[in-house]
Amino acid sequence: MMAERGIAVDHSTVHRWALKLLPVLEKAFRRCKRTVGKSRRIDETYIRIRGEWRYLYRAVDKAGNTVDFLLRARRDKAAARAYFEKAIDQNGEPETVTIDKSGSNLAALQAINARREVPIRVRQKKYLNNIVEQDHRAIKRRTRPMMGFKNFRCARIILGGIETMYMIRKAQMNDGGRALSPVQQFYSLFA
Repeated sequence: MMAERGIAVDHSTVHRWALKLLPVLEKAFRRCKRTVGKSRRIDETYIRIRGEWRYLYRAVDKAGNTVDFLLRARRDKAAARAYFEKAIDQNGEPETVTIDKSGSNLAALQAINARREVPIRVRQKKYLNNIVEQDHRAIKRRTRPMMGFKNFRCARIILGGIETMYMIRKAQMNDGGRALSPVQQFYSLFA
């Protein structure tokens, strides 16, 4: 796009722009995000950062809409609890959560349920989590050609941008009933 206008831009410049603008885009999108369903499927996937595996916690509702995401260095009870609390704070309380056989996810949900009046129903079913497993594909498709991330902060910002653009493409933005295309939704975030 810049080359068409006769402007030469190095890839590192585009990378710096992305690191500066993607958090602004994500914040603007979160203000306009549609509500998600009360039945959620939660899973984590692996992302390589500086040659080491890190964990991207993700959740979708039963319609396939992205609920939330969080990149963590470890896959333990503390990371799972931080993710669940973030998802509940930003998207409301779920009625049902479907997880895989991960012990850390179960322990985190049990800790959250211990202090709640109405507990969240937890299901550990292998095949009910297929929706979120299939949803990981779109993120992996974008990150695989990148040859890994160099540091955690950049990975968190860029993955946030990828997730935000994916949510826009899935029509998760509340556009006031105007039926905007994904491009129009994107531009309306900066208007």
